[in-house]
Amino acid sequence: MNLKSKILNLKSRYWPLLKSLQTTLLLVTGLAGYLSAQPMENHRGMLAAVAGSLFMAIGGSTVLNMWYDRDIDAVMRRTCMRPLAAQRITPREALALGIVLSAAGVGWAFLLSPLYGLVVFAGLFFDFIIYTLWLKRRTAWAIVWGGISGGMPVLAGRALAIGKIDEIGITLTLAVLFWIPTHIMTFSMRYFDDYQAARIPTFPSNYGFPFTRVTIAVSSVLAALSMGLAAYWVGESAGALGLMAVLGTGLLILALTSVARPSQKMNFTLFKYASIYMLCSMLLLALR
Repeated sequence: MNLKSKILNLKSRYWPLLKSLQTTLLLVTGLAGYLSAQPMENHRGMLAAVAGSLFMAIGGSTVLNMWYDRDIDAVMRRTCMRPLAAQRITPREALALGIVLSAAGVGWAFLLSPLYGLVVFAGLFFDFIIYTLWLKRRTAWAIVWGGISGGMPVLAGRALAIGKIDEIGITLTLAVLFWIPTHIMTFSMRYFDDYQAARIPTFPSNYGFPFTRVTIAVSSVLAALSMGLAAYWVGESAGALGLMAVLGTGLLILALTSVARPSQKMNFTLFKYASIYMLCSMLLLALR
């Protein structure tokens, strides 16, 4: 086997453990949090350090989650071909990778700033310990703790830039927290049978699809309001605020439509649009 084949083999085995799209989106929020307080000019070295530390910490947490949930993944059609579930790598290999990435990411973060390191560690703690190990298999409300962990990268980036946790950082964290239900609950409706087979409690299984759709609609409103408020406080231009308002209105319209005229197609459209909304909003915040 030549070098290129070895690299491709390693990539096919290990790269899926990082859930690259999810990790990238959270990484963008962290960079946006930093850039909301610091201009990009003369800060490229720090941005690279933020990106590297967050990538390793987020990626490590994701690998640890997949290591622990390998039994669930094996019985869900959506996830049964993941590397651990399909036995392309061993649990020991995945655990080692997750620990190394997590430790390196958190350690790097603490070297940059104790406060930054503490927030990055909190994200990993809430995600793996509170959400995955403790609550995910017990209650549908685990999603709240998952949302908190998802909000830690943007809070960490902001805290590193200004040296403290302020109301803007907290509001950005709330924006991500309120966005999470739109992202996750639409997913749990689309793959309802998979979650049932794995015996994972979700809002659709515990409270029904109509209540879940209303929850998504309310959460979408709160996410858009939080993002808009944070953008206003950091001094976004009128044009950027207007574009965020348009993006938020689109999110709200889709959420309300999913309540009034529910369908699998609308549910999946809302799921996709929610990710695009968050990505675009964070890019506007970063590129102001």
